[in-house]
Amino acid sequence: MRSFLIALQFLTRIPVRLKDNPSERQVAFSQLYYPLVGLLIGIVLILLAWVLQDVPTMLRAAIVLTGWVLISGGLHLDGLADSADAWAGGLGDRDKTLAIMKDPSCGPAGVVSIVLLLLLKFSALYALLEASVSASLFSGPLLMVLIAPVLARTVPSLLFLTTPYVRQNGLGSALVAGLPRRSLIFVIAIVVTSVLLLAGSIGLWLVLAVVVVFILARRLMIQRIGGVTGDVAGALIEITEMNVLVCALLFYCNDSACL
Repeated sequence: MRSFLIALQFLTRIPVRLKDNPSERQVAFSQLYYPLVGLLIGIVLILLAWVLQDVPTMLRAAIVLTGWVLISGGLHLDGLADSADAWAGGLGDRDKTLAIMKDPSCGPAGVVSIVLLLLLKFSALYALLEASVSASLFSGPLLMVLIAPVLARTVPSLLFLTTPYVRQNGLGSALVAGLPRRSLIFVIAIVVTSVLLLAGSIGLWLVLAVVVVFILARRLMIQRIGGVTGDVAGALIEITEMNVLVCALLFYCNDSACL
């Protein structure tokens, strides 16, 4: 239970109070509950979209997206901005890239990356909500709003399992120490199986899309900085959510209209 509360505290802005500071082992084991936190986020977003079903779709999508950002406190967007600034300003140099990533200020590349990602998420979310008018609560296009945060919060565990952490005292150092590898692999398998059972063939393509983006992103991380940091892990969460929404939209929509 404590590890779940640590995950909830780390990944959301839901007020969680712990009596004392968690140990590195507890922080590492909290990753087992990341997909569950993603599930809770997805349920909140679906219920919000359901309550607002009589609101015009554009405003409805904007409110849901705003809630999506607020529930995570913009933590992963901050990682995206830091990573974009570092990649743009690092000019291929590892040490310079890592130094820029630690700078708390947000540069032009960071701002542009946030704007473009939110634009893509909003557009896909708008179309999915438009297509889900006649769908039940946990089915059809609306189900993608549930799946996106779950898959996105499964990706960091896979990243830490397969990629070296490059900072000794960074945000993710405690996540790597004492990593429960077998348990994490089991959790990842459960998530993938659940997505396939819930979404069928669309779920299969979504998982494949997430894997492809993961492989490409991990390759860029290895080439530029030799591994992973907390910022790039957060950036990958945001990119994965956007990837799932956009890919889901491509399945539900043809050239003329959403099915």
